[in-house]
Amino acid sequence: MDALDLARWQFGVTTVYHFLFVPLTIGLGIFVAGLQTAWHRTGKEHYLKLTKFFGKLFLINFAMGVVTGIVQEFQFGMNWSEYSTFVGDVFGAPLAMEALLAFFMESTFLGLWIFGWDRLPKRVHLACIWAAAIGSNLSAYFILAANAWMKHPVGYEVVDGKARMTDLWAVLTNSTALAQVPHVVGAAFIVAGGFVLAVCGYWMLRRNAPMWRSAARAALVMTAVAGAVVAGTGDMSGKLLYEQQPMKLAAAEGLQHDTAGAGFSVVPGIEIPNVLSFLATNDFNATVQGTEDLQQRFEQQFGPGDYRPDPTVVFWSFRVMIGFGMATVGLSVLGLWLTRRRREFPRWLSRALVAALPLPLLAMIAGWLLSEIGRQPWTVAGELLTAASVSPGVSLTEVAISLAVFTLLYGALAVAEAVLLTRHVRQGVTEPEPAPLAEQRREPSLMY
Repeated sequence: MDALDLARWQFGVTTVYHFLFVPLTIGLGIFVAGLQTAWHRTGKEHYLKLTKFFGKLFLINFAMGVVTGIVQEFQFGMNWSEYSTFVGDVFGAPLAMEALLAFFMESTFLGLWIFGWDRLPKRVHLACIWAAAIGSNLSAYFILAANAWMKHPVGYEVVDGKARMTDLWAVLTNSTALAQVPHVVGAAFIVAGGFVLAVCGYWMLRRNAPMWRSAARAALVMTAVAGAVVAGTGDMSGKLLYEQQPMKLAAAEGLQHDTAGAGFSVVPGIEIPNVLSFLATNDFNATVQGTEDLQQRFEQQFGPGDYRPDPTVVFWSFRVMIGFGMATVGLSVLGLWLTRRRREFPRWLSRALVAALPLPLLAMIAGWLLSEIGRQPWTVAGELLTAASVSPGVSLTEVAISLAVFTLLYGALAVAEAVLLTRHVRQGVTEPEPAPLAEQRREPSLMY
């Protein structure tokens, strides 16, 4: 093991941990804004209570995401100086836009929202949470656009061994980014929906109050709609992989040789004929390139080396992503059907919602592993190898020490996050007094 291996482990550990907070922040912000909008339109007290309850969970997660995200930028300078030197001119613009525009917008309006209760007009206060939620989604766009450039570099030229941006618009409208952004953001809404459903399921098991059923119903809708978005953009991403990252596509399917009418491998030994070719090209008989044949072509193009990503990680992360994601969305669709026309949530469904909490998080992490490990051995596809990206002056001992420190620090932060979220969830909220029956008939809940 050398400094490169430990540097990759460190980046993977810290980034996966940070990635736990990002999707929840993206989706939960919009959900809280929706709850406050419902309160603003109807004046119903339970929407206000739900807004403040889930708003505090959102703030805890947001704060932890900021703390853990800072480390990512330090790592570029500590362990990946050669990478930073190569991509700095290209990455500078989208990352600056993320920090100065999106994050500044998000944090500023979130501060106004926190301290603006009973101080700002209701409409202005509502606009603040929407601005903060939109800012978090804009932040995701700029980060994902920069990440997409690593997989499909466009709008640049290499001058004196460094990438120089020639077209910012091409970078921001990269075809990979246009497919990746809605796919990741949609998955973030599934994560947030799963989190809200688990919280509501917990409280419906303890006290089946209408306010929790209302919030759960809204989360079921959000998760189901997000699932449709993820499925559609996932199909787009698969076709782009065929054109732009054929090695990742082949590794994800365990396809070793060029195959006409390639089948989709559900698990080893179980294959659906011709489906992979159709998913990649809309043609059941199209030829899909395999890892071994691509390896020979890449050796001729780039020189000696192993250009195949880890086949086991890529293959199984793809299936975990699809399996756990489909399970979460399927549960939400089932929940919508079982609770149609204001029907009660069965207790077994509430238990299932609580038990399913880890599934969308694991699916999201698996998708990240597929995306990033599937790009290996490149940090910038076709331009910069990972082995050439590491800082030349960093020793194995130095990386080992920083890895140990960050692992312990992040472990402590994980405990703090779990304690804070669990404590707030268990505190719950006081359910408002039910409205008179006649009033309920006049003003049906928007969440149903």
